[in-house]
Amino acid sequence: MLPTKIRTWQTTFLFFVSLVRKKLGLRPGARGLNQIFNYLKIDENISTSGQPSDSDFELIRQAGFQAVINLAPHNVENSLEDEAELLHNLSIEYVHIPVDFLNPKEIDFSNFCDALDQLRGKKVWIHCAANMRVSAFLFRYRTEQLGIDSLQAKLDLNQIWEPFDYWKPFMSGKLRD
Repeated sequence: MLPTKIRTWQTTFLFFVSLVRKKLGLRPGARGLNQIFNYLKIDENISTSGQPSDSDFELIRQAGFQAVINLAPHNVENSLEDEAELLHNLSIEYVHIPVDFLNPKEIDFSNFCDALDQLRGKKVWIHCAANMRVSAFLFRYRTEQLGIDSLQAKLDLNQIWEPFDYWKPFMSGKLRD
């Protein structure tokens, strides 16, 4: 496994590559779930990634996922314009909790916890632009709500990035809105 700081740079670089590919119209879908940008399987019911493409969502549906939670705002450069409609047409439940990357809030986390609680027992795909928001939210959810060991949760988090600045107080639950 790559050192955490290198993973953070790799995630950032690949996010910018995805933006260039989108601008050039080069957004081919993945051939498997593990090829979706920053894919990470957490357990049998939860998988995460950066922004999936239209065709990636068909793979997600075929893999039995029943719901998608999106933490990226609509105005993120690599977002899909019609994600809610696309997922509706695939019979996948859609929850959108737009989280400002530079200003994650406690209400965002509360809404995230509520959404996961309502989807308990369903197979859920959680994404944002690069899986950075998602991995931080899931770290906190798993440690605070599920009581999972923070070392295990951090191993999963560090496969995507090492949170910095405003994300550290958010993840420790010490962020003030």
